[in-house]
Amino acid sequence: MVDQTDELVFLPLGGLGEIGMNAALYGYGPERTRRYVLVDCGVSFAGEDAPGVDLILPDLGFIEKRKDRLDAIFITHAHEDHIGALIDMWPRLGVPVYMTRFAASLLEARRLGEPGAPKIDIRVVKPGVRTQAGPFSVEYVPVAHSIPESNALAIRTPAGLVVHTGDWKIDPTPTTGEITDETLFRALGDEGVIAAISDSTNVLREGFSPSESEVADGLAAVIEKAPHRVAITTFASNVARIRAVAMAAERCGRQVVVVGRAMERVVNVARELGYLDGVKPFLSGDVFDKLPRDKVVAILTGSQGEPRAALARIAREDHPFMSLAAGDQVVFSSRQIPGNEKAIGAIMNALAERGIGIVTADDGLVHVSGHPRRGEMRKMYEWLRPACVIPAHGEAVHLAEHARFARENGVPKAIVAKNGAVVRLAPGTPEIVDHVKAGQLYKDGNIVLGEDERAVPERRKLAAAGIVTVAIAIDARGEIQGDPAVDVMGLPLTTKGGEELIELVADAIGRTLDGLHRNKRRDSDFVETAVARAVRSAVNGQWGKKPACHVLVVEV
Repeated sequence: MVDQTDELVFLPLGGLGEIGMNAALYGYGPERTRRYVLVDCGVSFAGEDAPGVDLILPDLGFIEKRKDRLDAIFITHAHEDHIGALIDMWPRLGVPVYMTRFAASLLEARRLGEPGAPKIDIRVVKPGVRTQAGPFSVEYVPVAHSIPESNALAIRTPAGLVVHTGDWKIDPTPTTGEITDETLFRALGDEGVIAAISDSTNVLREGFSPSESEVADGLAAVIEKAPHRVAITTFASNVARIRAVAMAAERCGRQVVVVGRAMERVVNVARELGYLDGVKPFLSGDVFDKLPRDKVVAILTGSQGEPRAALARIAREDHPFMSLAAGDQVVFSSRQIPGNEKAIGAIMNALAERGIGIVTADDGLVHVSGHPRRGEMRKMYEWLRPACVIPAHGEAVHLAEHARFARENGVPKAIVAKNGAVVRLAPGTPEIVDHVKAGQLYKDGNIVLGEDERAVPERRKLAAAGIVTVAIAIDARGEIQGDPAVDVMGLPLTTKGGEELIELVADAIGRTLDGLHRNKRRDSDFVETAVARAVRSAVNGQWGKKPACHVLVVEV
């Protein structure tokens, strides 16, 4: 009999209200002694509101404070939005991490390429085998997706069974990996599922996602018609797509080259583990320009407009060994992640200006999603027959529509939760009972910054209004020594009336210093504050914006 104080809760710290940055806690027991497991630890892309930031990570502060009650981390699959934060966040948690062989191999390859990356306590698991972690018994259940060894998790507790679907689709003919087996999921439904935490990405789309095997045909049709070079960009981790490209290229009598470190890393792991068996060895990217233009296909990183990826560098014409010319074609074999539209559009425009053709999923079947459409979701609910659904992996519009769709298809209860919500799954009727702090961390170079740190807000301000720097020398008597040194960055050169803005700044500094009593000038903090205030006010009066202002007083 379950103790009424032993609650089973779901607590998302990332991935609900956004696509990416997946991180979900499950807790069991009384609140003060509750044990936890974490499912996934992923990243998302940084947008324009985080200048200079490379990646966004979930803020795991809630469980960091309770890490003595965290029993394990379970990774559903090796996509970056599910595993990408692990190297940075694992040292803060220090618990065993369970994942499949492919995910473990890919993570280890990435770790070896990052100086100082921690040696993570990885435990390789196999589907169908139950792993005990505290009060949780977790079983990996294979699903079809766009990367090998993707799995849903059957999470069993004394309070009941929860199914965490991860990313999945129904694909009877995948080019790599497993199918989503109806028999396995019906068996879970027969066992009794108290809640399904389920993928919402494609809930706005009717029908069924096409099979990955159909993409090879679509790509072959594009390659066959192409008069010159073809470059295909996709997610580096999409092994199924890499295989589809290889199949299409071989049918068209072309050789495949691989460009981009992340792509090379995935190809090496996939070949080592047998996921590219039967596929001819790929060539390195440095031979791309040496092959006949009508006999080569390149697979590239950079489908999301990442500025340092291979495709962006080719578009800027600064790639060290690969170039494209008028008449060549670039195929975007991927979907645009929300927030990346501008970056992708800029690359497309740069290519188009040079006469390079652009092919997207609007032009033919060159991409299929690894996520379920409504027809597939309907089938999953027929198989699982969950008492409750909590939509995950989606923005607000996806979560709301998924909840409505689940109810429409016979699910008794659907809960729209956001990051930080504490959802009690059992005992009793599932409901949101509390909220905890959840947020974002910024991967900035080699450093992880908190949301409340100054660096990113200051960069936003600098991007909007520039900076004025002032250096003033004052002696012990409070006398100004020489003229203040002034520099401006990011400001217009002249005012609307034609006056040089730097002269306006210099005048404001002079008036402020002249108006200060000698005793006040001996107080460097007072001088710095007074000058900064005067400069910002003067510039705002002429420009309508207040720049950042840094004043340094040197005592001589």
